[in-house]
Amino acid sequence: MGKILVIGAGGVGSVAVHKMAMNADIFSEITLASRRVAKCDAIAESVLARTGVTIATAEVDADDVDATSALIERVKPDLVCNLALPYQDLNIMDACLRTGVHYMDTANYEPRDEAKFEYGWQWAYHDRFKEAGLMALLGSGFDPGVTSVFASYIKKHLLDRIDTLDILDCNGGDHGQHFATNFNPEINIREVTAPSRHWADGQWVEGPALSHKQTFDFEAVGEKNMYLMYHEELESLAKHYPEIKRIRFWMTFGDAYLKHLEVLQNVGMTRIDPVMYEGREIIPLQFLKAVLPEPSSLGETTKGKTNIGDIATGSKDGQDKTVYVYNICDHEEAYAETGNQAVSYTTGVPAMIGAAMILTGKWTGQGVFNMEQFDPDPYMDMLNKHGLPWQVKELDAPLAF
Repeated sequence: MGKILVIGAGGVGSVAVHKMAMNADIFSEITLASRRVAKCDAIAESVLARTGVTIATAEVDADDVDATSALIERVKPDLVCNLALPYQDLNIMDACLRTGVHYMDTANYEPRDEAKFEYGWQWAYHDRFKEAGLMALLGSGFDPGVTSVFASYIKKHLLDRIDTLDILDCNGGDHGQHFATNFNPEINIREVTAPSRHWADGQWVEGPALSHKQTFDFEAVGEKNMYLMYHEELESLAKHYPEIKRIRFWMTFGDAYLKHLEVLQNVGMTRIDPVMYEGREIIPLQFLKAVLPEPSSLGETTKGKTNIGDIATGSKDGQDKTVYVYNICDHEEAYAETGNQAVSYTTGVPAMIGAAMILTGKWTGQGVFNMEQFDPDPYMDMLNKHGLPWQVKELDAPLAF
């Protein structure tokens, strides 16, 4: 039905193209591109072995708008699916505008030299995409992505009015390493060490990183400490659902992870400003990324489950209600299907579904859009059919602070 160019050959890109190949009725031609074509070729071999589908590969520096534009002109895709680093979002959007192709990503832009991720830079492209008759879909991962679709599903079907929304992200997996991150270490550590931030009564409330925690009993995982954090979907949900009084994001971390992170911060290894070493500048966090395990290498040893979802309070037919919409994903099952662990799987599958929404015309528009701006039903239906089934529960009480 449509040709797609996927840029980015990490774990998420691997999952996405595996799942695209399993849906050849939607994705008629798939090209996977990355700075290192050897990574693309290895994924292509796995896709062929697992699905029987041959995908094309290419080499591209996504920081180079000219090179990316030339690749798009050569491949002539209907959609560019950006699964590269969020630093590269704007360059790839520029290339899409230059070549007249729809755009999609899973994480919002952030500059390399500042740990600040917000939608403002990409929302500023709205008029340009609208005038070009093109669509840009932002954040079709799990969080952001599915959690925003869960919110729109809750608003459409479960509650007449949403008062509070809490997004809970629990990774109960164990990879056997002393310290490793389940997705790009540089991005992960920048997120975790940023100040906490949540939306309350029409304004942002900030606090120190990891300063608020509570324990929650996650189905299929058990009790875990979860910490209040800032995450980008809070910004778009606050914009598009102004009636919600409070929106928060929580993520679980084990004590060992936090102790390692504290030590790394204390000795300066999480810095993103350059330091001189043997006559040349290096970025400590980028060096740390180089010595930590590659996240895509953790799939074979990771066991356990993830549990990610939304808890919303509000009213339905005049009655106060608390509802919980969530997904449980098994690391070992994800690895058996795609060769990647569940953190990559829970982002790569939604990337495939977001691309499918565009290519099938289920979601259409001209300009730059966030996930919660579209009908959740076809997306939710595909989640159930393609490996991320969701559940709905009514809770007796809302989440405490």
